[in-house]
Amino acid sequence: MRILVVEDEKKVSNFILQALKEEQYAVDQAFDGEDGLLLAETYGYDMMVLDLMLPGKGGLNIIKEIRNKGHNLPILILTARDAIRDKVTALDSGGDDYLTKPFSIEEFIARVRALLRRGSSHRAGAIKVADLSLDLMRHEAYRGMRRIDLTNKEYALLEYLMRNPNRLLTRSMIAEHVWNIDFDSETNVIDVYITYLRNKIDREEPQRLIHTIRGAGYMLRG
Repeated sequence: MRILVVEDEKKVSNFILQALKEEQYAVDQAFDGEDGLLLAETYGYDMMVLDLMLPGKGGLNIIKEIRNKGHNLPILILTARDAIRDKVTALDSGGDDYLTKPFSIEEFIARVRALLRRGSSHRAGAIKVADLSLDLMRHEAYRGMRRIDLTNKEYALLEYLMRNPNRLLTRSMIAEHVWNIDFDSETNVIDVYITYLRNKIDREEPQRLIHTIRGAGYMLRG
């Protein structure tokens, strides 16, 4: 899952970045409103974490522009404004949740998970394709009854594949969702990680799930 963090306080933004990366999310950052809106409209994010008081363009204006264009991007508002009036205004403008600073990182991560689940067609906490299953809460993968040990990046790649079964995923799509905007999709890193997953998931199994679409990308097919 790919998350955009729009926060002008770099210390806070980097703190959030690290916490989200530890949960295996791909994260991009913007430090002002104009850049945040541009990124949100350019790339296919699964969620946005948004401060309200931003240079260039305020958070409320960003929310309104995103909603006016028909985007259903889940938005978690993160701000020092704690007045009820501010919360009501932000939520009525199109925000999905509201968390005031200072905040507990455990609560923040829980709210992120809750917002991402709302937009998911999978039952809370689990994804399954054929006999391959992914426990989203424990970050564990299984092929039948066999537990698969994955690195953080392997897990993130497998989650993206499993959230898009029977769909062609190009290298650019994978790079944008699993890595970040600075990643060079022309390198062979994606192919290397696909090979890692194949060795752990498909090797010695009668049914192969990860398929190469020659010249186009990859597909997880159950």
